[in-house]
Amino acid sequence: MRILVTYAVQGEFTELKFPGIVGGEEVQVGYLRTGIGKVKSAFYLAEAIAHGQPDLVVNVGTAGSVSRQVGDVLVCRHFVDRDMQKLSDLGMEWQIDSAELLAQKGYCLHWPDNGTCNTGDSFLTELTDVKGDVVDMEAFAQAWVCRAKGVPFIAVKYVTDVIGQNSVKHWEDKLAEARQGLSDFFEGLVTTV
Repeated sequence: MRILVTYAVQGEFTELKFPGIVGGEEVQVGYLRTGIGKVKSAFYLAEAIAHGQPDLVVNVGTAGSVSRQVGDVLVCRHFVDRDMQKLSDLGMEWQIDSAELLAQKGYCLHWPDNGTCNTGDSFLTELTDVKGDVVDMEAFAQAWVCRAKGVPFIAVKYVTDVIGQNSVKHWEDKLAEARQGLSDFFEGLVTTV
């Protein structure tokens, strides 16, 4: 089984521990730094899927929130594109749910399901009408690419800042805590993907 772990910037890199064997198959974990934003993220992920043909993509990283506390870890299977949401009256797709493909493959079934990730090409610093639990700049694009390629996708986000409360500074200060929090989360999972 090949698992591709994506992250946006080096400060978010977390080496994850997955069980050595899943369903009788040896687990191989690869990592991809996508860069910040939907375009870079989609491009580099599409290239990595074409070359590496992973069985599962796990996006890990940091996120801001308006409804959660700093230090919360959320597992997201539902994704919103806040930029495309503004064009929903024109029929633009702005929501993706990755739960069905994960369930079909039997992946991540025991992982909590506790978040919606809202993606946009801006670092939110002020409270706005945001649909979702956490905000980032990559997950929706990655969910879209994975769905198009038929690869199961899930995102795990560590809340580093509360939007509207000095978000950029909090994000920078919380990167080390985020790496540890994400590592602890994955170590705490039962030994199956």
